[in-house]
Amino acid sequence: MRLRLLVSVLLTLLLGPLPAAHAIGSRIKDLAMFAGARDNQLFGYGLVTGLANDGDKDQVYTVRSVANMLQRFGINVPSTTVSSKNVAVVMVTADIKAFAKNGSRMDVTVASMGDAKSLQGGVLLQTPLIGSDGKVYAVAQGPLAVGGFIGGSAGSGGATVQKNHPTVAQIPGGALVEKEIPAEIVRDRHLELLLRDADFTSAARMAASINQVFPGSAEAMDAMTVRVRVPEGEERSPVRFISRVESIEVDPDIPARIIINERTGTIVATSRIKVAACAVSHGELTITVASSTDVSQPAPMSQTGNTVAAPRTDTKVSEAKGRLIILTEMPTVERVATGLNAIGVTPRDMMAIFQSMKQAGALQAELILR
Repeated sequence: MRLRLLVSVLLTLLLGPLPAAHAIGSRIKDLAMFAGARDNQLFGYGLVTGLANDGDKDQVYTVRSVANMLQRFGINVPSTTVSSKNVAVVMVTADIKAFAKNGSRMDVTVASMGDAKSLQGGVLLQTPLIGSDGKVYAVAQGPLAVGGFIGGSAGSGGATVQKNHPTVAQIPGGALVEKEIPAEIVRDRHLELLLRDADFTSAARMAASINQVFPGSAEAMDAMTVRVRVPEGEERSPVRFISRVESIEVDPDIPARIIINERTGTIVATSRIKVAACAVSHGELTITVASSTDVSQPAPMSQTGNTVAAPRTDTKVSEAKGRLIILTEMPTVERVATGLNAIGVTPRDMMAIFQSMKQAGALQAELILR
């Protein structure tokens, strides 16, 4: 019994994990969106008050904005007499969802435009949010939630501590929708599904999966678009039909791809990577240059001579021994990782090896450098 268990473990290590009997697909809802059901971007110019001397340092546009706001309440004061130490001018941005109705709320992001040190403790005054067409679709207002802070005293000899960005804040549910944006998703009894990641194979598989549930209703138009015909009787209220289409599962095609981020040392690879048979040897060359200063001085009790500082440079070269390893044809990324780990490479060494494999034509995958 113990011998059978040992043989089973060895076969698993040599042959790798067995393929799954049935691959679980992803919902169409997670892979695509319906044309017409899209978000829209809004933005606005506003004022944040109550900043306790952390606001703008009397910028021209800040004091003029405060004076204009006071004028709306019947208070006419010259802008030169206004102080903006407790006020900051900000830009307010938000995304209004499709089918948002009047009175519904959405989150907004507030970012300082001037030289305010922090928005912590501030309150955004009523700010209209306009779209690309210049029309007002929402109004934002409320206390800010800042995910950072700045503390300490500035100036000569002062030390400050800062975490994250205290000049950017959010207001959860801080905007009220005032005008709906019309959305039309059914046109001539047809819906259009837009894949989030364009791929011809995934589009063809999505159309085939829909046709299994609704025969003859779907057609892949291109790598991103799948056109679906709405059945008779469901044109006026297609919500039930759309929900059924969204719940259909599809097995999307994932291309062989390796993404390398040299700044963080991160490597992400898909499971379809294949490597042709090749030999890999990777060594490490380290050159160390150290500078030091020696002191040359005359002998004790000597009447002549001066003390002289003499610089000295020591250079050492060390080269790690590389080991040549033969990588046979490997069909999965697990085998690739196992083969490269066998020669003890680091993530940064693995980046150089992947690039060399790609140049040699042995790496059958798209290599993306960030």
